[in-house]
Amino acid sequence: MPRSRLVTSDDWPEVELRAAVLAGELVPVGACWASPVEPQTPSLRAAAAAWTLRDARLIAGTRTAAWIWGATSRPPTPLEAAISPQARVHVDAGVLLREVVIDPADLVRLDPLRVTTPSRTAIDLLRTPNTGERTFGTAEAEAVQGLIAIGAVTVAEVEDRLCGLGTIPMVRQASRRLRALLESGAAAVDGR
Repeated sequence: MPRSRLVTSDDWPEVELRAAVLAGELVPVGACWASPVEPQTPSLRAAAAAWTLRDARLIAGTRTAAWIWGATSRPPTPLEAAISPQARVHVDAGVLLREVVIDPADLVRLDPLRVTTPSRTAIDLLRTPNTGERTFGTAEAEAVQGLIAIGAVTVAEVEDRLCGLGTIPMVRQASRRLRALLESGAAAVDGR
């Protein structure tokens, strides 16, 4: 059986793991740790997220998926996951769970975790409502910009996906948000 590239508090006391970080022997990867020479790949970050999202029915989405794809440098607190509306699952306080229907084509398996594709992740972030415990803010905007900046998704892909959604809730708001992000990005490039 292959050895995990991650170390967790299941393996060693957290105090020792944090001491190893201070000594330069480990680096944090979400709620786990890895060797500093271990490449920070989407599969490594997915494995770290899976340590918290232990139920196989959970899907890493929104800002958690953006972190897994490499669009942000740190995972969100709490981790954000999705689940089918028909499933019932208990999650810890460190997980923000939402019920959502996701087409299998919008999922990628990064063993052992299912993650929304970069384009679905961008759409979900742009469609974040401005009510309740989750609102569209700086973190969501930066995650979308990060997905575009690293080339995980193109602006044209996101625009095409939004056009294809028809009249589902928050599509027009998502289009306005994307335009605003593009305009603010152009302003930053132009030095305005």
